[in-house]
Amino acid sequence: MYKTVKAATFTLPLEILEDLDNLSDELGMKKTAIVTEALEMYMDLQDLKLAKYRASEDDSISEDDFFADLSESGDKPSIGRG
Repeated sequence: MYKTVKAATFTLPLEILEDLDNLSDELGMKKTAIVTEALEMYMDLQDLKLAKYRASEDDSISEDDFFADLSESGDKPSIGRG
């Protein structure tokens, strides 16, 4: 798992804590492991949403424009076109 950890304190609704207790009992997993996995999945989902949002912004440039700008400045890309 992780080599370094740090204790954290969170306030959660009782219903979520009860669900966490039940899930921990049913799966035979520590609550910390369940919360860690859930947070990792949530953060991965948010990263994906953010990446999609950034990719859809209007200020992006096309691949052709990117390489045209590089060739005009005299820099040669190390991969791709050349």
